[in-house]
Amino acid sequence: MAFYKKIKMKVNGKWYPKSVLVVTAATTEQVAKRIAAESTVSPADVRAVLTALGSVMGDFMAQGRSVKLDGVGSFYFTAITNKNGVDTEKEVTANLIKGVRVRFLPETRYRGAGKGRVSTRGLSDVDIDWEEWKGEEKEEKKEKGKKEGGGGPVSG
Repeated sequence: MAFYKKIKMKVNGKWYPKSVLVVTAATTEQVAKRIAAESTVSPADVRAVLTALGSVMGDFMAQGRSVKLDGVGSFYFTAITNKNGVDTEKEVTANLIKGVRVRFLPETRYRGAGKGRVSTRGLSDVDIDWEEWKGEEKEEKKEKGKKEGGGGPVSG
């Protein structure tokens, strides 16, 4: 189940649902155990593969390639540059690149046929059930976190 909270945008004064992440991310260990339970591979083998995945993907992307993982999507690098740019093409050099971002495009899935065919981008065919988050607000979380050491949702 995924969670949302109601947010009023300052720009236009309209209300929107905003997704809320529940405190901690799933760990490599949890993912490895889940994959192992759904396959014939041991949790240790899955962990080893997941650990190697990041550096292998980074190597391919550093070669100017994207990495497409079936059922997941594509990953690629983009350059972060000076916002002001330069006046001429001749002035463009690698020195203008200040950092790198990893971009992700979820795999496109197609459902239906003919005129009813629909494409969607998502990590899976799983339907998401949304429920309103009834937990504490950010300000309360910060105050409570100082006293108790954290907890609560993270907006996303």
